[in-house]
Amino acid sequence: MGASENKPGERVKDVRFTEDMLRVDLLDGRFISVPLVWFPRLLHAAPTQREHWEFCGAGYGIH
Repeated sequence: MGASENKPGERVKDVRFTEDMLRVDLLDGRFISVPLVWFPRLLHAAPTQREHWEFCGAGYGIH
């Protein structure tokens, strides 16, 4: 899932994965990048499963 239109209060623009990292791009141009080993379920998930993320908390978080 990707962000197609911004809604009031949203902060997350996109979520991306590398082989060993999770990266969350924010609407203000910053990004947060963390190792997947911090999230064992994501680490062991298939790439297609990782792509099924969604916004939660009025755009402040992801699930």
